[in-house]
Amino acid sequence: MAKTRTQYICQGCGYTTTKWLGRCPECNQWDSFSEEVIDRSSSHAIPRLPVIPPQVLSQISASETERLSTHISEFDHVLGGGVVPGSLVLIGGEPGIGKSTLLLQVAVKMSQQGGTVLYVSGEESAAQIKLRANRMAVTSDSLYILCETGLSVIDSTIQELEPRLVIIDSIQTIAHPDVASAPGSITQVRAAAAHFLQLAKTKGIPTFLVGHVTKEGSIAGPRVLEHTVDTVLYFEGEPQYAVRILRAVKNRFGSTNEIGVFEMRSSGLVEVLNPSERFLSERRDNISGSVVISSIEGTRPLLLELQALVAPANFGTPRWLATGVDRNRVSLILAVLDRRVGLHIQNSDVFVNIAGGVNVDEPGIDLGIAIAIASNYRDAPIPPGTVVIGEIGLSGEVRAVHQIEKRIREVAKLGFNRVLFPKQNRKGLEIHEDIEMIDVSDIHTALSLVL
Repeated sequence: MAKTRTQYICQGCGYTTTKWLGRCPECNQWDSFSEEVIDRSSSHAIPRLPVIPPQVLSQISASETERLSTHISEFDHVLGGGVVPGSLVLIGGEPGIGKSTLLLQVAVKMSQQGGTVLYVSGEESAAQIKLRANRMAVTSDSLYILCETGLSVIDSTIQELEPRLVIIDSIQTIAHPDVASAPGSITQVRAAAAHFLQLAKTKGIPTFLVGHVTKEGSIAGPRVLEHTVDTVLYFEGEPQYAVRILRAVKNRFGSTNEIGVFEMRSSGLVEVLNPSERFLSERRDNISGSVVISSIEGTRPLLLELQALVAPANFGTPRWLATGVDRNRVSLILAVLDRRVGLHIQNSDVFVNIAGGVNVDEPGIDLGIAIAIASNYRDAPIPPGTVVIGEIGLSGEVRAVHQIEKRIREVAKLGFNRVLFPKQNRKGLEIHEDIEMIDVSDIHTALSLVL
């Protein structure tokens, strides 16, 4: 007789209990427990992969692994220079953001270089994938499409084809035969991901997993899923904009927080090789409240347009809205402007926006936010050709930022002739570009120079 037992698992954090609870004691989510039946006597339908014996550290050969190029430079840049053989990569994003489109382009490019590529879809039929390929005008004789959710069938297909790349779209649809719960549950996702990890490491096959996201924007399933994989990529973008950002939040083989910029078109995703120029293409000069800022995303400098609007609070209670930047950071800068500079803006409606639908979470744009708000409040346009860089402290000082030389070189490359940056970054700075560099130590000095 089969030995089974019932347990309840929180779908938010993976907390396990023997009885149903209304609220998870670990993550405090309400109504997040689901019942799962565990069959202890189930037979292992998947063949066991060979176990790698332990090795002595001094006898392990440590050579740089040759990466596989996808011939999509922005994608290779986010991965740290290409696909590492045997790596497990997780890609998450909102529905319809372009995850399947991007991975289909990667699959076609990789298959055209020689060798087979296996694209496993648990959500679409082969005809639907073919229609997408026709729309993108891509095809390949070495790309195999498998519409299957059973892990046993997927595993046997991989053993038979021995592909150079495997794409699983998506991990939430895969059903492990040894797990009795429904596909998409925490137990299923964890078991399937663990098997693909072992398969990738023992066979040396790079594997991409597509992950669904929750309403909060994080990848659905247990947090251990993100710890298991080698690389976690998030696909970001606003539905109103054609720009898509592929961001690395974890990468064992490269820099974290790298970004790749794409533009969604009817023929698929097109690389944006000069993102700064793309984001500044619609900017107008001599407009108060508009300033060009410099941000570092991983190792890449980006020039962006930051806009601010200050208006009377018609309903008594002022509103502070921020798009693309942290609202709490805007509140802090407003308090500094009020206390240290004497600009009484906190009783007004304040709106801050990064043009182009990009999200920036970096303190190096603080000075740009302050100058944009003060510019619109005084209705004084910022001189054209000016870029603002700097972090603001609570005492009103302008603090140093990292990678200042990369930022200034990008400023000069885009044709700007003046940059405002922290005085602390002046020491040891080696810049030979023909550009006026103005260092400031506090926000009051910065405002007087620019406005």
